[in-house]
Amino acid sequence: MHARVPTPTIRIALVGDYDPQITAHQAIPLALDRAAADIGIRVDYQWLATQALTHAEQLEGFDGIWCVPGSPYLNIHGTLLAIRMAREQQRPFLGTCGGFQHAVLEYARNVLGWADAEHGEIAPDAERVLLTPLSCALVEAHEQIRLQAGSRIARAYGTQDIEEGYRCRYGVNPDFAGPLLSGALRPSGHDQAGDLRAVELDGHPFFIATLFQPERAALQGCTPPLTTALLTACLEART
Repeated sequence: MHARVPTPTIRIALVGDYDPQITAHQAIPLALDRAAADIGIRVDYQWLATQALTHAEQLEGFDGIWCVPGSPYLNIHGTLLAIRMAREQQRPFLGTCGGFQHAVLEYARNVLGWADAEHGEIAPDAERVLLTPLSCALVEAHEQIRLQAGSRIARAYGTQDIEEGYRCRYGVNPDFAGPLLSGALRPSGHDQAGDLRAVELDGHPFFIATLFQPERAALQGCTPPLTTALLTACLEART
């Protein structure tokens, strides 16, 4: 008889301040459970409140990091710490909504050296406001999005044309988009007006951030492709 191979368990850190009233927070456990079942693994997820997140060691032992919606976070420094760790340690990372905004902010500060980069939700009068109010707030809205051909996110969806839901008021300031996206951080999704809706990081096994909330699909009984892609990347990182 062959020994039974144990089912792998993937551990995901959910970085954000859990609130059961937030639709995305209701959806994320369902999304992870559905994706795990689809690929035949177990998933163990843990919510990490940003206020308590003060040291990188608190993120040890997790296969992947998901920076979840819910901005403004109670502790922006804990949020940026988690994103920086995922980026520098090549840990699979997904950022949605507020996670997208802070992934962009972390990259600007720590890779581009823009120490004065700020989020307009927190510091609207700063000299370099990297995240500014959207021309039209996307609160409980849906949009058509065009994904970049050959991008990791397009491969995850299996198509370049998708429709996703939002609850968001801030996006990348167009004044800084050119230099922000001229290096390793690449634009990988735009709306029909050409506004940035997704980015990914070259040279990283899996680092994707979306302004939209793909996890919401789980509330409609569908498995979000990016959740499956995140868990798959975590599995691949173990081999």
